[in-house]
Amino acid sequence: MINYLIAIFTFVLIYAMLALGLNLQWGFTGLVNLGHVGFFAIGAYTSALLAKAGVPFALSLAVAILLAGFAGTLLAMTTLRLKEDFLAIVTLGFSEILRLFLLNESWLTGGANGIIDIPRPIRRLIGQHYYEIFYLLMLAAVLLLVFLFLERLRLSPYGRMLRAIREDEIVAATAGKNVFRSKVQVFTLGASLAGLAGVFYAHYLSYIAPEMFVPLVSINVWVALIAGGSGNNKGAILGAFVLMGFLESTRFVKDFIPMLSGFRLAAVREILVGLSLILIMIYKQEGVLPEEKILS
Repeated sequence: MINYLIAIFTFVLIYAMLALGLNLQWGFTGLVNLGHVGFFAIGAYTSALLAKAGVPFALSLAVAILLAGFAGTLLAMTTLRLKEDFLAIVTLGFSEILRLFLLNESWLTGGANGIIDIPRPIRRLIGQHYYEIFYLLMLAAVLLLVFLFLERLRLSPYGRMLRAIREDEIVAATAGKNVFRSKVQVFTLGASLAGLAGVFYAHYLSYIAPEMFVPLVSINVWVALIAGGSGNNKGAILGAFVLMGFLESTRFVKDFIPMLSGFRLAAVREILVGLSLILIMIYKQEGVLPEEKILS
C-alpha cells in the first residue's frame, strides 16, 4: 500500500510540473497549447535514448530540456501569429505528428514496442529498498524549485507584462512591449518544463511507448489547470492533486459495480472527468484557487 501511494504521489508531481508549464503559457500569457504532451514526449524520449547510450543522468536531463525548449521555439516562431483557435489546432497537430513519428521510426524510438530498461538515476547508491521514496523526494525538490522560480517570475515586472499581453496584446504593444518575442520566450519555457517532466516520467517507469503520449494527456493537464485555478501556480499544483486523486480513486469503482471493467471502466472514468470539469466551470469558473491579484 505504501509503494502504491508513493507511486501515486510521484505521478501527481509529474502532472503538477506539466500543469505549471501550461499555466505559464495559458494562465499567464493566454497561449492555447493543446500539444503540451508533445514536449513531454520529447523530454522523455531524448533522456531515455541518451541514458541507454550511457550518458550520465544530469547531462541527458539537460539535453532533453534544451531539445524540448528548442522544439517549442521552432513551433512558437511559426505559429504564434495565428489566432487562438488556429494555434490550438496547430499545436494539437504537432503532438500527433510527433507521436506518429515515434510510432513509425522504430530504428530510433523502438516503434510500438517503445524503449525498455531505461536506467534509473543513482539507483545503485540508494539501494532498492529506499529508492522509490528517494525518487519522490528528488522530484518534489525539483518541483519546489520550479514553483519558486515561476512565483518570482509572476511577481516580477516581466510577469506583469505577460498578464498585460494576455489581457490585451494590442495595448501591450502600444506600450512598447515586444509581444511576439515575449510569447516565444514563454512558449519555449513552458515546453522546457514539459520536457523536464518527461525526463522524470521516463526514468521513473523505466519504459516508455508512443501510446503513453496521446492527446488525452494534454487534456488531463488542461483539466488539472482549470480545476485548480488558471493563472495561479498553487492552483496548478492543487489541480494535479485533485485530478490524479480522482483518476486513481475511480479505479476502485469496479469493486462496487462488477460490470465495469476494462474498456468500460476507462470510458466511465473519462466521462466522470468530463462531468467534473463541466460542474467546475458552472459553479467555480475561476477554479478552486483563483488567480491572485497583484497590487502595483
